[in-house]
Amino acid sequence: MNFHLSQIPDRYAKPRTAGITMVMDKGLSLEEARHFMPVARLHVDIVKLGFGTSYVTPDLRAKIELYISNGIPVYFGGTLFEAFLIRNQFDDYVAICRDYGISHMEVSDGSITIPHAEKCGYIEKLTRYGTVLSEVGSKDAAHIIPPYKWIELMRAELAAGATYVIAEAREAGNVGIYRGSGEVREGLVQEILTQIPGDRILWEAPQKAQQLYFIELLGCNVNLGNIAHSEVIPLETMRLGLRGDTFHLFLQKDPA
Repeated sequence: MNFHLSQIPDRYAKPRTAGITMVMDKGLSLEEARHFMPVARLHVDIVKLGFGTSYVTPDLRAKIELYISNGIPVYFGGTLFEAFLIRNQFDDYVAICRDYGISHMEVSDGSITIPHAEKCGYIEKLTRYGTVLSEVGSKDAAHIIPPYKWIELMRAELAAGATYVIAEAREAGNVGIYRGSGEVREGLVQEILTQIPGDRILWEAPQKAQQLYFIELLGCNVNLGNIAHSEVIPLETMRLGLRGDTFHLFLQKDPA
């Protein structure tokens, strides 16, 4: 840090397994990614190349290599995994991940229906090649999953070998663990946490109010994802109590 302040909460240091900030890259150019590196290498733990953007992003290989060379793992969005799967190209997906040096993979079923045992089978297969993140929740706002089912799915996917389960929200933060307005489904979140360890969940939280909710609930080292690259520094200050929203959160009640 640039200077000393007392009463700053203890952020886990990189490389970390909790307190993760996952950034969604929705198509940054190679030059934009280079300019992002001075911030990213310090504060970003993983980058997701959102949905199917990898298919059309120029200089894809060079950009992936840039992130990895700066100590930031990269993975393709779950929608791309589903696009391969629905075309019966699972083996091609594995080959492409290996060709591009991708060691993190997302297994999701937000856009297509996959029998859950089959989904867990894909998780198990992909653990042979790297770290698996599995996403739970539908991109269809009308598809409401009851809390017991979220817990059942998350537990099974962790047992199948997923390192983290991702709580679905889309890039807008208006489905899954959120209502259409972006409001957190608090009862759902708190019930999930009675059964699933918080450090194994990556909460998609693109909106400021959503980030604040999870920091207040679980502390500065909560795992947060779908963060815009321009919001990395603002999020880090929120985690540390250096933004108005969390200014008093980590201060001692009676410094004397």
